[in-house]
Amino acid sequence: MDVHSRDLRYFAAAAEELHFTRAAERLYVSQPALSKQIRMLERQLGAALFERDRRTVRLTPVGEALLPHARRVLAEWDAAHEAVVRAKAAQRETLVVGMSTSPGRGGLLPGVRSRFTGEHLHARITLRQIGWHDSTAGLADGSTDVAFVWLPVPGAQRYDWVVVAEEPRLVAMPAGHRLAGQSTVDFADLLDEPFLALPESAGPLRDYWLAPEARAGRAPVIGAEITSADETYEALVDGRGVCLIAAGNAPLLTRGDVVARPVRGVSPSRLALAWRKDDNRPLVHAYARAARLATQSVRTPE
Repeated sequence: MDVHSRDLRYFAAAAEELHFTRAAERLYVSQPALSKQIRMLERQLGAALFERDRRTVRLTPVGEALLPHARRVLAEWDAAHEAVVRAKAAQRETLVVGMSTSPGRGGLLPGVRSRFTGEHLHARITLRQIGWHDSTAGLADGSTDVAFVWLPVPGAQRYDWVVVAEEPRLVAMPAGHRLAGQSTVDFADLLDEPFLALPESAGPLRDYWLAPEARAGRAPVIGAEITSADETYEALVDGRGVCLIAAGNAPLLTRGDVVARPVRGVSPSRLALAWRKDDNRPLVHAYARAARLATQSVRTPE
């Protein structure tokens, strides 16, 4: 037996009014529609719920037994509906920001937050750290609403973005490496070095940090795969390879046993705030506007 909340609501209104016309008006339906629905419910239950004559409507014993349960079910359903409405409203006012690298360069992240919250006082920002295996920082699987990502981002046709930082790429290496004493390293001097690489799941970003455009067709030697700053540091100290890093990330790795040097022959890295092209929610576009304004402020100090 499958009784819908509508059936119980119609029954409860008729039971409380004991007048089908008044119950129909209360429900904003026609009296014939109400009567039809009650008859269908009675057929489902296999028992009459009302005794009717030309002047009065009374509940049968079965109707009296059903009424308190129907009221409880309807009250619970109304409470559930209100909870869903509140949850949806809260969800609309919560923005999940993904990142695999801290975007706090030059006060960028606080600058974005202050501009965003100035426009949306009641919105809540949730920061979510995503591992390097997902170079979209949660955008691809929908676990984040906007994300700070390194370009190129896989599936670029799915996203819009604004570049928030452009930084030279450095090479990180053990402090005892043969090239560590140089102030600047030519990328050509790194061609035979084993490189630390992002996992295959990082897509085009894995290739980007291996700089294939500067290798003249020579395939890189992969010393190890890395999925976090700590793994990278350990692999560097262990001598399993060198790696290219954005200048802003150098403090994450240069902890005494690792050094970072500028590299000639490779293009700068670009950090962007990205979002899905088909996401038209106001909060998403407000955060993107805040990122543009904050980026302009960082580049041109107020």
